[in-house]
Amino acid sequence: MKLVECVPNFSEGRDAAKIEQIAAEIRGTEGVKLLDVDPGKDTNRTVVTFIGTPDGALEAAFKAIAKAAEVIDMRTHTGAHARMGATDVCPFVPVSGVSMGECAALARKLGERVGGELGIPVYLYEEAASIPERRNLANVRQGEYEGLSAKLEDPAWKPDFGPAAFNAKSGATVIGAREFLIAYNVNLNTRDVKIAREIAFDIREKGRAKRDAAGAVMKNENGETIFAPGKFRAVKAVGWYMEDFARAQISINLVNYRVTPPHAVFDECARLAESHGARVTGSELVGLIPLEAMAEAGRHYLRKQKKTTGVPESELIHTAVLSMGMSDLYPFEPDKKIIEYQFRKEGRLAGMKMNTFADVLSTDAPAPGGGSVAALSGALSAALSSMVAALTHGKKGYEASFAEMEKTGVHAQTLKTALLEDVDRDTEAFNKVMDATRLPKATDTEKRLREATIQEATKGATLVPLGVLRRSREAAELARIVVEKGNRNSISDGGVAALAARTAAEGAFLNVMINIPGITDGDFTKETLAEANRLRGEIVRHTEETVLLAEKMIGREK
Repeated sequence: MKLVECVPNFSEGRDAAKIEQIAAEIRGTEGVKLLDVDPGKDTNRTVVTFIGTPDGALEAAFKAIAKAAEVIDMRTHTGAHARMGATDVCPFVPVSGVSMGECAALARKLGERVGGELGIPVYLYEEAASIPERRNLANVRQGEYEGLSAKLEDPAWKPDFGPAAFNAKSGATVIGAREFLIAYNVNLNTRDVKIAREIAFDIREKGRAKRDAAGAVMKNENGETIFAPGKFRAVKAVGWYMEDFARAQISINLVNYRVTPPHAVFDECARLAESHGARVTGSELVGLIPLEAMAEAGRHYLRKQKKTTGVPESELIHTAVLSMGMSDLYPFEPDKKIIEYQFRKEGRLAGMKMNTFADVLSTDAPAPGGGSVAALSGALSAALSSMVAALTHGKKGYEASFAEMEKTGVHAQTLKTALLEDVDRDTEAFNKVMDATRLPKATDTEKRLREATIQEATKGATLVPLGVLRRSREAAELARIVVEKGNRNSISDGGVAALAARTAAEGAFLNVMINIPGITDGDFTKETLAEANRLRGEIVRHTEETVLLAEKMIGREK
């Protein structure tokens, strides 16, 4: 799933009606979800957070900026926070399935549109910056709104997009791309703020002030304090006291969790606390966190326990929460704290209980049908292979297979998730074909549109089972690995995994075949049939060999 976060800051924090008008533009955009609207009266500024698909986020950001230009007049704006325009800053943040380069491209697209359609000067910053001098937001915003007119007359500060002319009402907007910021705090079993501050100095990138032999803070020739860098890059931290919980806490901003992840900071804080005679009791997440940060923390602690990381996503998160004490102050709720979970919905079919799914399947409704069952068979195959891998990893006598079982288990979990999504994808694709057939056909134009829509939907309904066929090949390969190298007590499970992979493949193949006659695109049908036949043949041969191997090995074990 391609998902980005967008965090526009608007120069209005006091007028609730204006803030709601801006938020409504985001809320009403397809493909996005508004997560938070945080107004500040003193700063006269509102920070809005939303997530969505790249296209949805781009559209929502533009609509919000346009509405802000309409309702906010910078000529009368005052506030404690630095600002340049009605929409002061608008960063895109990669969350999942999206690279930083793609977010930078989104920033450029938005900047071009804002500059061209709204006549607002736009500067690009951080990862989208056009020149190094504009990477730092503070540099771009220097002089603020009041100095913008003079700034625009300087050729060095020609906007990246839009006119190099002062827009008195809207000012200028800074648009960019940056990494996800995680606000993460570590709790101590002490009221002593000094200990929290000492740990903060040790872990943060800035470090602590250097001191001479007499204990005086050292300065450079410009009179600026000299700092000794701390342990972690991309980390900001301070120590403070939490009155509500009667304890000291290390308050941390992880400005790039891919450089320094939460679990690394937590472990180091625990080590340092021990050196001060204190103890870390747990940690606290403020706001949201990307799924990958939690999953990687779960993998980290499973590895430390010498356990396989080929476990379900829910288990990785559970391990991370327990290991870092993330429910120390209040319960950690993944559905509320993991950003992807704010947007992702479990498939209607994949989320059913087994008996409910079987009941729905047994009715006269045309969907779900064989395509969804084929995908489910593939998911069960992958799940079985993951089970055998887990039962082998760490088992005495199978040391030579540990690395391969780890790799197999992780691959099987990813494959299982994809095939479970195919269960719903197949039914959704079928429903699109049915919807297309119901389009009006009273006129020649309507007939052409209807036929084109049917053709496109039928291709989609063919590509879904073709994807299941491809994944069935992977499932078959995993089943062979666990039969050959897995725990001997689970050979039968590996054999069933192979059979389930073949069922998935055969079922998917039939669903490809039944759609082909309705497609008029000759090249599409030729290429699809060739691939489907090839995959089916490979999987049948492969799984037959695996089942025979399993039978022989079981026979030898008797």
